[in-house]
Amino acid sequence: MEHRYSTTTPRQHYVVEGDGDVVVLLHGWPETWYCWRRVMPLLSDCHRVIAPDLRGLGDTEDPHEGYDKRSIARDVRRLLDELGVERYHLVGHDWGGVVAWSLAANWPAGIRSLSIVDVAIPGDGAPDISQGGRRWHHAFHQTRELPETLVTGREAEYLGWFYDNYGAGPHAIDDEERAEYLRSYREPARLAAGFEYYRALPQDARDNAEKATENLPAMPVLAIGGGEGFGRGAEVEASLRRMARDVEGLVIPGAGHWVPEEQPEALARALRAFFDRVSGSGTTDRPPLER
Repeated sequence: MEHRYSTTTPRQHYVVEGDGDVVVLLHGWPETWYCWRRVMPLLSDCHRVIAPDLRGLGDTEDPHEGYDKRSIARDVRRLLDELGVERYHLVGHDWGGVVAWSLAANWPAGIRSLSIVDVAIPGDGAPDISQGGRRWHHAFHQTRELPETLVTGREAEYLGWFYDNYGAGPHAIDDEERAEYLRSYREPARLAAGFEYYRALPQDARDNAEKATENLPAMPVLAIGGGEGFGRGAEVEASLRRMARDVEGLVIPGAGHWVPEEQPEALARALRAFFDRVSGSGTTDRPPLER
């Protein structure tokens, strides 16, 4: 794996491995590109895999604004433009899945397939992606300043609760992964940026609902849910069927929310099979990027 930095604004850290058709992997919260470390080697024998840190997280620059997912999707598009990537398979987990949907909805040209892992899309027409408060942290993180005040200095305990409870078992996120995530999220700016992803949720829902009424993404979509615990199961497919045209669903047993860490082999197999089925689709015609 090779670590690189873009010359874009914000400056983005990304990791590249392999050669062949491009696959772009987008992470969620409270994680970084590192959540894909077990998946990338399973794809890179026949794909060029690119895994960036999203805006403000990991080792990507924090511009202290623009945490709506359309702006973050624009970051990814600019990175791919800089790298000369014209056609690619797009995969996103958690908030990375919402970013991936926004990228597909706003800049669809060149996207051969879209895979969304264990997240529902805000603005999909469902009354509450927070599952009636079961995902209590959605509202808490949207509160201004309070999460930063309460979590600072206790990042290991707070984030550890999610690592312990959102998987199929308490060891879904191992010690090495926790240490790497905490290296990032112990920085005050990174911690705050993570909460800003949630504070942008109302704007994301408006943007996504508006885009869905205009024109649904036409590329093939694979909706993957974790089958255990806090995994969203078939809810991912139900959400995407309201937001896209060509959707197939899959529930991965033995995984809660942390599908890339818990079941990397099963996830990689599903992705490779999906890429093979849609091979040759897409277009290289790319509209100009809005500035």
